[in-house]
Amino acid sequence: MEPVYRCVAGIDVHKKMLAVIVRRDQDGQPQYEKRKFGTTRKEILALAAWLQHGQVSEVVMESTAQYWRPVWYGLEPHFQLHLSHPLKTRAPRGRKRDYRDAQRLADRWWAGDLEDSFIPGAEQRGWRWLTRTRTHLKRKMGVVRNQVEGLLEQGGIKLTAVVSDALGVSGWAMLERIAKGETDVEVLAGEARGALRKKKAQLQEALAGQLDPICRLLLRQHMEQVKLFRQQVEEINQALAVAMQAHTPTLVRLGKIPGVDLYAAQELLAEIGPGAVAFPSAGQFASWVGVCPGSQESAGVCYSHRSAKGNRYLRRLLCQIAWAAIHTKDTFFAAWFARLLPRVEGKGAAWAVAHRIAKVIWLMLHEGVEYQEKGAATANPRTLARKLRRLLREFERAGIDPKSVLPQPVGATV
Repeated sequence: MEPVYRCVAGIDVHKKMLAVIVRRDQDGQPQYEKRKFGTTRKEILALAAWLQHGQVSEVVMESTAQYWRPVWYGLEPHFQLHLSHPLKTRAPRGRKRDYRDAQRLADRWWAGDLEDSFIPGAEQRGWRWLTRTRTHLKRKMGVVRNQVEGLLEQGGIKLTAVVSDALGVSGWAMLERIAKGETDVEVLAGEARGALRKKKAQLQEALAGQLDPICRLLLRQHMEQVKLFRQQVEEINQALAVAMQAHTPTLVRLGKIPGVDLYAAQELLAEIGPGAVAFPSAGQFASWVGVCPGSQESAGVCYSHRSAKGNRYLRRLLCQIAWAAIHTKDTFFAAWFARLLPRVEGKGAAWAVAHRIAKVIWLMLHEGVEYQEKGAATANPRTLARKLRRLLREFERAGIDPKSVLPQPVGATV
């Protein structure tokens, strides 16, 4: 049965209990009804039944740690849900009460004073769990790699001074022998593969060390951890391939952007969604990610342009994509980075490239267009004139006559 009037519920979420306030207007005056529920599955179903009986149309809650997730998932099929950040609904010190917090949520949402957070659908949430877990596993492998290098340094083995990746094919084979107690440098260097064979003498010198039994035990444990992480990453890759099979054309289109590989395209799709429908414009998308300049203004003075935190997963990913695109020759982003360098330091210029890439990604997803590489962008006449004026000013400050350094036409007389 559809409600004949607007009815909003506010939920103050905790680990073990939910404080719920239902607001409805009668004769122009707000009326409130409150009730307490637990956070188990049975209690959440009872909450949904109670709200449906009260003809509630909208439910607003705050994102308290991870405790809001089961409440959201249980109410999602029945109501229009809204999630607000706790920093935007925090009560003044000394005036915090559970039901008062829930009432504040309902009142502020009723008045249109709260911003709604972006919560993707169930399918996209599954993609996010997979891609974010893969990211954490790769970070853990980086930690283990550093621990392995520390153990090798403990025994005077300078393997990483010669081998770029100690956990690669050659390095892994050498580490397995070292973990078993092998100390013959010729045998260890014989595990080199590919171009590393040309560095046999350097390898023998770098491997002239020895680990004690405790370090060998720890080395074996670290290698077992790496094996487990690699197996888990492979399982996640297979699960993502199946889950995103219907969106393969979108992944292929994203892969045409310089610096975007398959893993990056999967992360972009998981964080943004296939059509980026939650973001009306490219500017709003860049602001949500946190790759655009921020604003800290007071009394007409802007004290900082530091970017907002935004989505930390996308910020990290876009920064990596930007650096990869910058180092790709004959691309627009590489030329854009070179153009910004005289005015902005390196990291700031890379951040501007990430901002531009974010807008391109939104345009491709939202409008369904293909990426077209412009190549090294040619400067327009206005840009060339501005560069010439700047160059002339630099000559004047240095006391150099520009005519003395400019090439003279053939046949001209000075």
